[in-house]
Amino acid sequence: MRIDIITLFPEMFNVLETSIPGRAQKSGALVLKAHQLRDHAINKHGQVDDAPYGGEAGMVLRPEPLKSAIDEVNTELAPVRPRVLLMSAQGRILTQERLRELAEIENILIICGHYKGIDQRISDVYVDEEICIGDYVVSGGELPAMVLIDGVARLLPGVLGDSESAETDSFYDPNRLGWPVYTRPQEFEGRSVPEVLLSGHHENIRNWRLEESLRLTRKNRPELLEKKELTEEKKKEI
Repeated sequence: MRIDIITLFPEMFNVLETSIPGRAQKSGALVLKAHQLRDHAINKHGQVDDAPYGGEAGMVLRPEPLKSAIDEVNTELAPVRPRVLLMSAQGRILTQERLRELAEIENILIICGHYKGIDQRISDVYVDEEICIGDYVVSGGELPAMVLIDGVARLLPGVLGDSESAETDSFYDPNRLGWPVYTRPQEFEGRSVPEVLLSGHHENIRNWRLEESLRLTRKNRPELLEKKELTEEKKKEI
């Protein structure tokens, strides 16, 4: 898989040379390439932004540098056309299910917005999908892009030491959180590992994990269970 990134801050993506994304790159499962948007500036001063029409405060990334950067990536990848993603607070929320779908795509181009965002005409013509990582705003698209890349990298074949590890994470079932996990020592500051996990009884352990998963989901994200119940009710109607 190859992911290209258009950004004002390519050096931020050096962090992805570590941990699981770094392992993915070392194995060849993932190729990352960050492109400096200022290389496509409209003048010698490196300008890539301008004031928004309508008198709104802030600055907007101009369409010409973005179009030039997109064209450069498309030329480099031709005849392949990557799926173009824009990290944007106006996008659809990123989910584990969407990460699994993205991990199946061979080529992705991520545009990292900044300031007030990018000129809408680029979104209208060149962007396939706008993605948001949560109901909040950060300074630019770089951190959200890194979240997406990390989430995709760990799903690529052969990247995790044990592929079953991902299958026990929160949101593997989209309507449930994971369960509590424990390791050595068996006792720590007066608190013991639950006896069931020491029993060796696989069925009892499986049931405990399911119960704990539902308990944590009910406590921290009850709306997920409501979605699950609605989906199951819909299935009965069909």
